[in-house]
Amino acid sequence: LGNAYSSLGDYLKAIEYHQQSLKIAREIKDFQGEGNALGNLGIDYSRMGDYPKAIDYYEQSLKIVREIKDLKGEGKSLDNLGVAYFHLGDYPKAIEYHQQSLKIAREIKDPGGEAYALGNLGIAYSSLGDLKAIEYHQQSLKILREIQDYQGEGIALGNLGITYN
Repeated sequence: LGNAYSSLGDYLKAIEYHQQSLKIAREIKDFQGEGNALGNLGIDYSRMGDYPKAIDYYEQSLKIVREIKDLKGEGKSLDNLGVAYFHLGDYPKAIEYHQQSLKIAREIKDPGGEAYALGNLGIAYSSLGDLKAIEYHQQSLKILREIQDYQGEGIALGNLGITYN
């Protein structure tokens, strides 16, 4: 329900449901569910523009997914942290998190995760005026085309155009 309300843009209602989910996951010691609920709360706060609160939830999620050795969840948490720090204007910290996410995506052979980490690195480097952003966007675009992620391909092409501009 939380994800459904989040998709509808009703983030306060989504947060309500994610908090309920978090409470239950903690009560029954479902660490995967707890990590997911924390990540979802971070996403909702990020979408509302409350990046410090989002970072707090992402860090809690990261701690749990590392403890249970959920590498895919770790990669997502790291990428989400990178996006939050990007929005706060801390591009070097954003790059650090996206690079960690990229490393994990390559390690577990997650092409979608790899493509998005590369794209996020491109955006962060572009914001610094560093033309290595083009290389990251091109790598992302290549992977997205290979996995036929057309929406991601469109975003990568747009990001590449913005960087060239």
